[in-house]
Amino acid sequence: MPGAVVGRGGGAGGPRGSGLRAPASPAGGGRSAPGGGRSAPGGGRGAGGRCGPLSVTMSGSGARGAAAAAEREEFLAFFPQVVRDLTEELGHREVGDAVARLKEVLEYNGPGGKCNRGLTVLAAFRELAAPEQRDPQSLRRALAVGWCIELFQAFFLVADDIMDGSLTRRGQLCWYKKDGIGLDAINDAFLLESSVYRLLKKYCREQPYYVNLLELFLQTGYQTELGQTLDLITAPVSQVDLSRFSEQRYKTIVKYKTAFYSFYLPVAAAMYMTGIDSKEEHDNAKAILLEMGEFFQIQDDYLDCFGDPELTGKVGTDIQDNKCSWLVVECLRRVTPDQRRILEENYGCKEPEKVAKVKELYESLGMRAAFQEYEESSYQRLQDLIEKHASRLPKEIFLGLARKIYKRQK
Repeated sequence: MPGAVVGRGGGAGGPRGSGLRAPASPAGGGRSAPGGGRSAPGGGRGAGGRCGPLSVTMSGSGARGAAAAAEREEFLAFFPQVVRDLTEELGHREVGDAVARLKEVLEYNGPGGKCNRGLTVLAAFRELAAPEQRDPQSLRRALAVGWCIELFQAFFLVADDIMDGSLTRRGQLCWYKKDGIGLDAINDAFLLESSVYRLLKKYCREQPYYVNLLELFLQTGYQTELGQTLDLITAPVSQVDLSRFSEQRYKTIVKYKTAFYSFYLPVAAAMYMTGIDSKEEHDNAKAILLEMGEFFQIQDDYLDCFGDPELTGKVGTDIQDNKCSWLVVECLRRVTPDQRRILEENYGCKEPEKVAKVKELYESLGMRAAFQEYEESSYQRLQDLIEKHASRLPKEIFLGLARKIYKRQK
């Protein structure tokens, strides 16, 4: 946890409106728009008690969707500036070819995703910032930090796709799979990581929270790499040993590999940028956000097996890659000795017929229904955590995130 450097500034960290807006449930239809979850500009947080997930009016949901679409457009429109910042100001003509490669790497791997992490920085900053902190330059810095997290994500994904032997990502070939790239993509991942810190320095080095942000990114990178290490050594591709797969090991992998950088990092960055640096408030945010990260990863594991590649943008390979996923951990809790033998004979194998046998076993054990039951109970638990831990932070930050991932299809 980065140490405190600056005090609470400009009233940014004082108690804000704490009325709990009910999460909009997409259970009866589509998901909320990407980047959704924030009230329309100028809209206040409603007062009152806790509501059920189906109690939001269509007009409220529509206003959030319009605000989300506008915010996403604003965020994406800043990306060309990010590319210029990272490629046009080096002043080293002799490395021009390398800079041209960096530009190609950025443009292929930076945009194209849902941008939820980067958008969360912007949404959280606007929720937390006092009026005097919402000047144009501060908003540009929030956009830049949001893109730092998206480039951080791109760095992890380029490397992860190589390690997993993945084929597609975000509806296109994985970067290393493109003609002429191959394992040179390892160095390209390093370029993406370096770009994070160059962008942070350009936009934030004069700010009192700069050291906090640096320490936050460095610590989160280390935590994510520990999680990736656990993932790799728990389930080596060449050695299938289902006894290694336990619920505790799975939760630890998820916490470190996904939850810290996907959920805590964006909100913590916005907190530091608005002067909120107390350990208590960061611990409260972390309690909610790490649980949300586990919820998100379990969804991801489910979609890897049962999702539509046309929607997810990738072909799932967790079974073939011998991954310690939620599905196999839950399956192991339910199997008979004969069913476990089927799993042992077919899990972690590349042959399509063996993959099909694992999926058949999942179906026979009712894993679709088990996931749906988990999703409902976990969403309720998230609401309870928000009620308990978000007393001094705007609940809408957390509810907006929860709405975006609840019942998602990609």
